[in-house]
Amino acid sequence: MQIESLKVFCDLVESESFTKTAQINNVTQSAVSQTISTLEQRFKSLLIERSKKNFRLTPEGEVLYDYSKRILQTHEALQNTMQDLKQVVSGDIRMATIYSIGLHALPPCLKQFLKGNPNVRVHLQYRHADQVYEDVLGNIVDLGLVAYPARDAGVEIVHLRKDPQVLICAPGHPLARSKSVRVKALDGQKFVCFQKDIPTQKALDRIFKTAGVKVRPMMTFDNVETVKRAVEIDAGVAIVPENTIRLEVSNQTLVAIRLEGADFGRPLGLLYKKGKVLSPAMKQFVALLKESL
Repeated sequence: MQIESLKVFCDLVESESFTKTAQINNVTQSAVSQTISTLEQRFKSLLIERSKKNFRLTPEGEVLYDYSKRILQTHEALQNTMQDLKQVVSGDIRMATIYSIGLHALPPCLKQFLKGNPNVRVHLQYRHADQVYEDVLGNIVDLGLVAYPARDAGVEIVHLRKDPQVLICAPGHPLARSKSVRVKALDGQKFVCFQKDIPTQKALDRIFKTAGVKVRPMMTFDNVETVKRAVEIDAGVAIVPENTIRLEVSNQTLVAIRLEGADFGRPLGLLYKKGKVLSPAMKQFVALLKESL
C-alpha cells in the first residue's frame, strides 16, 4: 500500500467527486476508482457507499480516513523537515486566484518568487471567488487569493493589503476633468457593474446604500477586463482597483478619478485549508505575498 493511494482516498473523501480527485492527482477517473477498489480489497471492507444522490463513508472508511490523514500529515512534515535541513526549496504550489489579482497584482510577486526559487513550480488557475473557496476546501489547490475574504470554518485567512479603488470613465465623460469625486456625486450616474454575487460589487452596493446613492446599472460583468472595455465605449462609469487600469490611463483610453466620502479600499486575502501543512516553498511564497500584497 502506497502513500499515494491514501492521498487519493482522502482527496476523494474531502471533494466527494471522482472528477475533482482525478484532477488533483493528475490521473484519470478510472485510476481513482481502481485505487479505491484496491484499498477495499486490501482491507476486505467496503469503504464508501456510492449512489447518485449520496456519498458516504462506511464505519471502516471513516477509520481509514482518520488514520490516513495522520499518516499523510506525518509524511508531509517529514518531507518539509528534510527540505529545511538541506536548505533547498522545491516542489509544486497550486494556486487559484480571482482575475483582477491574478492579472495585475500577482505577476510582480510571482516573478520575484520564481527568480529566487527556480526549483519551485507554481500552477495558477483563474477562478471566480466562490470557486476559489471550493478549490481550497476540496484540496484542488494549496492557496487561494480573493478580495473581501469571508470567514469559513474550513479555511485559514491571511489578511493582506487593502487595494485602492478609483472611479473610471471615458475621456469624453462629464466627470473626466474631475480630480476627485465624492460618493454622493455618483447618484443617478450610469454605471457598469460587476455581477451582484461578486464580493466587490456587494461591498460597493453597501457603500451606495449607506450614502443614500442610487446608480443606474447599464451592464453587468463577471470580471474587471470586460468592465473596462464597457467604460471605454462610454457605457457608464465604474469603480475598479487602481492597479488594473494603469495601461488604459497611460494610453488615455480611460480616466481615473480619486473617490472620497467612503472607504473604497478593497481588502485582499490569502486562503488555505485549515490543518494544511504548508511546505517550505508555500511558507516562503505566503511570506512574500504578505510583504508585497
